[in-house]
Amino acid sequence: MSDTPRQSLAKWLVLAIFVAAFTFRAFSNYQGNNPRNDFHFSIIGDRTGGAQPQIFGRVWREVDLLRPDFVLNVGDTIEGGRDERAAAEWAEMKTLFQRYGRYPLYYTAGNHDIWSKASEDLYVKETGFKPYYSFNYQDAHFTVLDNSRTNGMPEDQLQFLEEDLKANAGKNPKIVVFHRDYWIRLLRAGDTSFPLHQMVKKYGVQHVISGHGHRFVRIIRDGVTYMEVGSSGGTMAAGWKRGEGFKEGWFYHHVWGRVKDGRVTFTVKELDGTFGKG
Repeated sequence: MSDTPRQSLAKWLVLAIFVAAFTFRAFSNYQGNNPRNDFHFSIIGDRTGGAQPQIFGRVWREVDLLRPDFVLNVGDTIEGGRDERAAAEWAEMKTLFQRYGRYPLYYTAGNHDIWSKASEDLYVKETGFKPYYSFNYQDAHFTVLDNSRTNGMPEDQLQFLEEDLKANAGKNPKIVVFHRDYWIRLLRAGDTSFPLHQMVKKYGVQHVISGHGHRFVRIIRDGVTYMEVGSSGGTMAAGWKRGEGFKEGWFYHHVWGRVKDGRVTFTVKELDGTFGKG
């Protein structure tokens, strides 16, 4: 039996409403040609500087349970320091990374990863990344810099950062990552005049993330949140031995990042059980 004109009109209206709702939902999930942000990522701290393999393995198992969209490290993946040993140390890491290969892993060059021209060439070969680069994830922008061989920030890195931030002015949020945490002493001394800070403030960077010190540190200046991700496997320094613990940032951990639209939230995940209080 064929539909009456009224039934046909009703079906057409239902279909039109469905198509309009779907179109609105699809449109609302996009800003221009860029998808709105709705993703999670994990940040892993230093593995080396006196590697504790059982800790690093635990961190990766916990990250795996969280199912991030990608993983970002803050450097010091191998023990390094000797050109003749570096290839074997990178080979040792392949077994672990292949186990968790379902997640894209973005590397940061640490002083244990690059210390010579030969180690730099090997780093590029093994990780697939240049020592400094940038990438987008949905509408968020990440700039990864290389200060593996200096305690500050080289001029060429600042130039790259400025060009990169200009080219990605419309991205939001913006996050800058590098290994050595030289900003801690400057910010704690009340100094915000150093070039990196002036640049990230000028171009609307919300977060600056480092490693190196094996200690969790968080400082906010001029709307920019600086964070040192501590140890995810590197030996703890003097503070740990003195029993200063969580309050002073001496604990094994990784960090869970949540990006929703233009907002970033971080949750510090201390290891539980034998190696922490959770």
